[in-house]
Amino acid sequence: MRDLTYRPIVLSALTGFKLLGQRFDVQGTEHMPRSGGALIAYNHVGYLDFIYGGLAAHLAGRRLVRFMAKKEVFDHGIGGPVMRSMHHIPVDRGDGVASFHHAVEYLRAGELVGIFPEATISRAMELKEFKSGAVRIAAEAGVPVVPVVLFGTQRIYTKDHPKDFSRGKTIAITVGAPFHPTGEDAAAETAELRRRMGIMLDETVSRYPADERPAGAWWVPAKHGGSAPSLERAAEMDAEELRARAARRAAKAAQRREQAG
Repeated sequence: MRDLTYRPIVLSALTGFKLLGQRFDVQGTEHMPRSGGALIAYNHVGYLDFIYGGLAAHLAGRRLVRFMAKKEVFDHGIGGPVMRSMHHIPVDRGDGVASFHHAVEYLRAGELVGIFPEATISRAMELKEFKSGAVRIAAEAGVPVVPVVLFGTQRIYTKDHPKDFSRGKTIAITVGAPFHPTGEDAAAETAELRRRMGIMLDETVSRYPADERPAGAWWVPAKHGGSAPSLERAAEMDAEELRARAARRAAKAAQRREQAG
């Protein structure tokens, strides 16, 4: 698979990390496969998780991750061509069959494929419920799931908060031991993957530098002394966001009909 743009983009990202004075606490890279296919499952706390999510694979043999992302990203006039040039995988949330088979094809060809089992960003900074796609894809392709937890990316750019590209932030990344789903009970295996990643997330938050993690910080889970919303409140906020989005779409559709009539 030719990568004319991906590696230059990786180098640009690494340069950006240095310019921002970011510090990286990366543990568990020995679990990242140096060759062969593997599905990399990430938690999702910020809009830049795609960028930071590939770092562990880069450190483990300079491997590239083909991320599964909503197809709307690929529809963008600028972002779309870039995503396609990096061989990422578009996901239609209304019909995921094509992306499922696309991911399986890549994995069987020895690629690393990245997926966010929560599907959307967690406002609680804790793990939301997982979709079963990760274990089903890995089982179908006959490859392991490698869990990866990110923490600190939300400080830069996430939902409900302004972007903050100030210097000196720490990004913590934890790679867990491979998990080998069989597909015989996707629900149970999905729950097991979430359980493992929950333990990893707690460990990652706990080791995050104390001098950067003040009491009551909005980006820290409530159970770790922060003021991020609970999972229950975050679910309510997600539902409110969906309703508002649907209302905007309906208003635009009504406006188009009025203009056309």
